[in-house]
Amino acid sequence: MPEKHTVTTDKAPKALGPYSVANYVNDLVFTAGQLGLDPASNELAPSGVEAETRQALTNIKHVLEAAGSSLKHVVKTTVFLRDMADFAKMNAVYGEFFTENFPARSTVQVAALPKNGAVEIETIACRVN
Repeated sequence: MPEKHTVTTDKAPKALGPYSVANYVNDLVFTAGQLGLDPASNELAPSGVEAETRQALTNIKHVLEAAGSSLKHVVKTTVFLRDMADFAKMNAVYGEFFTENFPARSTVQVAALPKNGAVEIETIACRVN
């Protein structure tokens, strides 16, 4: 049976509850949803959905690196938006991080996010180490 490994890093916020920021099994990495939290202050990035998206994806980048992967090895993302009217702003920042060989993506609007965040993003990626 494959063994599950828990991923930790000081470069991304700690889990807000009883869950791991990521796990990997064999060559697949599953990240928990990342809000746009600054890892030092545990507060949301100021200025709205664009800053929160940038911080969430930066957090994911660090989590994936700690798991032996990277953003270029992401195969699937799920984006949770508090307001679908923010889609274009989120998408513009998302495009700064994923520039080619794009992962599959689902984007859904949700009633609320932890800490009243505007966006939360989770990924599935392949390990390369």
